[in-house]
Amino acid sequence: MPTNIYMIFVAALIPFLLGALWYGPLFGKSWMKVNDFTEEYLKKGNMAIIFGVSYLFCVMFSFMMSSFAIHQTSIYGLMMPEMSEAGSIIQADISDFMSKYGDRHRTFSHGAVHGLFFAIFIALPMIGVNALFERRSWKYIMIHWGYWAVSSMLIGGLLCATLQFPSIG
Repeated sequence: MPTNIYMIFVAALIPFLLGALWYGPLFGKSWMKVNDFTEEYLKKGNMAIIFGVSYLFCVMFSFMMSSFAIHQTSIYGLMMPEMSEAGSIIQADISDFMSKYGDRHRTFSHGAVHGLFFAIFIALPMIGVNALFERRSWKYIMIHWGYWAVSSMLIGGLLCATLQFPSIG
């Protein structure tokens, strides 16, 4: 578990900040048109629930993106539960390994590339399949996919560059 777990909660704010631009001045009119939304329709709904649950989903997404963007989390997961046993050989081996290689690929750009891979190979198919069955246009798909592509890249980059893990043992 990261020692600065709060960064996951900070990263979860990225889709909100980006969404204000993406679904506002950048693509707001196009988004409203492809969805047949009106200003009056968008004023309906409980915004506290919409924003609250959306933030919860973004926290969940950020937590998972940390595993996707940071290679070292896979090593920890692979060696569980033995790694958590104090004084175990695996714990010593992992501690030695992480002291030598624990900072590899821990840059913003590396995390952003993983975010892009996530967007292409996970988000696009998920959005695309739903949109095709809903008979939505490619414009609809690209508006939503673009938003998640940029969000994934920013979240992956931020978390990869900033999350810190405690030493083992």
